[in-house]
Amino acid sequence: MRDRLHGLGKPKTLTVSGRESVVMSQEAVKTEGTGDDDVAVAEADSANTDDQYTFEDLAVVMGTYNEEEAIETVLSDIERVTDGQAEVVCVDGSSDRTPEIAREHGARVIEQEPQGYGVAVAAALRAADRPVVVTTDCDDTYPMEELPAFLAEINDGADVVSGDRISPGADAMPAFNRFGNQVFALVASVLMLRRVHDTTTGMRAYRREVIDAIEWTENTGLSAELLIRPLMRGYDVRERPIPYAERAGETKLDPIQGGAAILKSILKVSVQERL
Repeated sequence: MRDRLHGLGKPKTLTVSGRESVVMSQEAVKTEGTGDDDVAVAEADSANTDDQYTFEDLAVVMGTYNEEEAIETVLSDIERVTDGQAEVVCVDGSSDRTPEIAREHGARVIEQEPQGYGVAVAAALRAADRPVVVTTDCDDTYPMEELPAFLAEINDGADVVSGDRISPGADAMPAFNRFGNQVFALVASVLMLRRVHDTTTGMRAYRREVIDAIEWTENTGLSAELLIRPLMRGYDVRERPIPYAERAGETKLDPIQGGAAILKSILKVSVQERL
């Protein structure tokens, strides 16, 4: 597994949901007149710990299509980082050994005819049965070492944590793709009136209720939709800078046609959310 950078800075909070958080102080949980203050505090601390999500509450999902060169590394990284506790779901349309390799590593594989990126990822999101769901790509470009930090942000109150590849530089990304992603982020920021840095990242964490509350409609542009709709509906969406590695295997997306489809989705979804 390739070495990756760490310590890329604190996440940027894009928006805060309107929900209030109630924090109980130790004084508030003391039992008056009983002399058992320490016991009450300990019980409150235990309850707070019980409310925290762990890797047993985590599902990592992806759409897979002929990624036999990289899928084993990705799944091994997930298993290593989460100590084998996370659920892994692959929606697969491959003609190579990708589904076989995924099953060998304990992933739940849902096979379907190839229908595009968004169809596969949306199906994987719906299939996951854990309360926290992380999307990733199966080409070994995203750092699974960031899973603990993403989960910590969810435990801190975030509804969505979005991996930002662009702010740290994304040097491994082809220059044309990097420029296109910068344009997508600028257009989305103007339309949403909120600054975002990476609209098409494939690595995000979601609370299950966010996924269930929104109807997802896009295919090639699903990655942008997965950021725009929650953010414009007032969910707490946070960007977290992440390193980005050179992909293993050949890309499946034509940069011109794919870029046009993504830009169309950004425009369409942003307008829909304003109506």
